[in-house]
Amino acid sequence: MFQGNTFGTCFKISTFGESHGSALGVTIDGCPSGIELDLDFIRSELDRRKPGQSKLVTPRKENDDFEILSGVFEGKTTGTPIGVIFRNTDVKSKDYDDIKDLFRPGHADYTYFKKYEHRDYRGGGRSSARETVARVFAGAVAKQILRTQGISFTGALVQVGNIKAIKRDWDYVETNPVRAPDPDVTDAMISLIEERRRARESVGGIVEVRAQGVPAGLGEPVFSKLSALIGGAMFSIPAVKGVEIGDGFSLVEKLGSESNDEMDKNGFKSNHHGGVLGGLSSGEEIIVRLAIKPTSSLPKEQDTVNEEGDEVKVTTKGRHDPCVAIRAVPIAEAMLALVLVNLWMEGRG
Repeated sequence: MFQGNTFGTCFKISTFGESHGSALGVTIDGCPSGIELDLDFIRSELDRRKPGQSKLVTPRKENDDFEILSGVFEGKTTGTPIGVIFRNTDVKSKDYDDIKDLFRPGHADYTYFKKYEHRDYRGGGRSSARETVARVFAGAVAKQILRTQGISFTGALVQVGNIKAIKRDWDYVETNPVRAPDPDVTDAMISLIEERRRARESVGGIVEVRAQGVPAGLGEPVFSKLSALIGGAMFSIPAVKGVEIGDGFSLVEKLGSESNDEMDKNGFKSNHHGGVLGGLSSGEEIIVRLAIKPTSSLPKEQDTVNEEGDEVKVTTKGRHDPCVAIRAVPIAEAMLALVLVNLWMEGRG
């Protein structure tokens, strides 16, 4: 399902562009014809991801306005490739002039240089989370297709640092700047992020995404398990360092009888398995959590080396999220939708 810059089989997307290039974009190949695109819904999904939406994220001002170049006529998809571009309008590449030959700790600078021997140092180039604007657009289209099958999505930031959300009030998520599902911890999350930013630091978080209405049987045995496809999709998101499904890592602390989901004539009595059993969807709600590391670009002096191997100090200027996990919620939802729309289309085919 992965081919470098391309994701998917039946519903295949290819993204392009860099953080400080002229534009980013996506092509969607395999989208069924006759789908009336809800552009307002797509716009709302992009707004959830865009920079500058609150004081807790990067102040870079990109409205993420899009231009559909192909594949849509009279408001409906034609079945041919959909081409979309997003112009970059608020780049400040000069912020990176002083570190163009240096490798930022924790960033992709070093690995990109080793692979390509030439890199776009402006804002991280292709490794920047700016690339994900294209995924959210494609995910919004996928969500519209899956909506016709009764499949819907929810997501939230359920942990910031050591502050964990206990409640899951999905209606509350989009009413607060951290997208927390628990009113009791929202202020503490905000305070921690602001504290880290003032200290020229950053903080990580855990994002939880769910899919409701998924029929049983999606996925394939062994190498194309639904869990494997979800894991690969989520790990493709920048800064993700861990993925779990259902109760995940906490299952090691349970007894077998506690971790099993007993059944009766009405179905499963619980959902510790997170909607995936044997690599196939069980019909229960799919629950996925992503561990997202603290933002690596910091306005704080750290040790590194330059392209010649000399030991130097580096301080990263520019505009960066003190907690990138906030804007990762719609990205994770989009990737889950892209996995599921491919499996649904494969099954239909």
